[in-house]
Amino acid sequence: MTKHRIGIDLGGTKIEIAMLAPDGSEAMRHRIPTPRGYQETLDAIASLVRDAEAQLGVSASVGIGIPGVISPATGLVKNANSIALNGHCLDRDLGVLLGREIRVENDANCFVLSEASDGAGMGYGVVFGVILGTGCGGGIVSRGRVHKGPNRVAGEWGHMPLPWPRLDEVPGNPCWCGNWGCLETYVAGPSLARDCDGPGAHDASGLPERAAAGEAKAAAALERHADRLARGLTQVINLLDPDVIVLGGGLSNMDHLYTALPARLARYVFSDVVTTPIVRNKHGDSSGVRGAAWLWPAS
Repeated sequence: MTKHRIGIDLGGTKIEIAMLAPDGSEAMRHRIPTPRGYQETLDAIASLVRDAEAQLGVSASVGIGIPGVISPATGLVKNANSIALNGHCLDRDLGVLLGREIRVENDANCFVLSEASDGAGMGYGVVFGVILGTGCGGGIVSRGRVHKGPNRVAGEWGHMPLPWPRLDEVPGNPCWCGNWGCLETYVAGPSLARDCDGPGAHDASGLPERAAAGEAKAAAALERHADRLARGLTQVINLLDPDVIVLGGGLSNMDHLYTALPARLARYVFSDVVTTPIVRNKHGDSSGVRGAAWLWPAS
């Protein structure tokens, strides 16, 4: 096998494949719609891998990022919103089809690994990655390795409670995980949209532009969001004290966060100085598939 690495980003609507050359550069990329059934998904991935290897005339390692995890207790996929994957031995089943070991990791961890390997977190020892999109996820890479934890929940800061809640923030909203007041219900994109525009809202992408145009309601919602996000990141800093925090997901495109968050951390972090950089991701939507490839070392 060569030092080429294939990454697969297996999502609910699309499967994306990318192959990295030995120097980390991208040799090819392709995406297809995700089939509905489990066996169909396996066959589609195997076909993508074989076609990529035939196209470039190489053999490669294969890593896959999924919206869930493989349970350490059962070896089966759990918690995947692509429900066809749940309850199956994805790594072993695909390994049989392709005749090699397959590494499978949570897609948020793949994002962080990508940014730590050759992205915005490159060169830092401990990288905490944040995904702020329709949900609120995260992951930890320490010295180039994903920290999973024995329960495979390391980095799941979105399901910690909002720290230091104010009277108008309690008891909080119900979360899909079964608890109340999770950070995700305050800082994810749909949560920000609802905070500004009411229960039917779900898209927060236009709020910065509205605030810049003088809309007081949008500006106030962004202010509350930045403060809540700063409180959530404070818990991460107080516990982990990472060398850098990399933001990803749709809300990471909001420019004001890179000044608003550092300005607020000093109020909450248990330290006389807070120097933790908060930076925008480098690879954007490509980080998931690149991180899956990086599940295998370069040599």
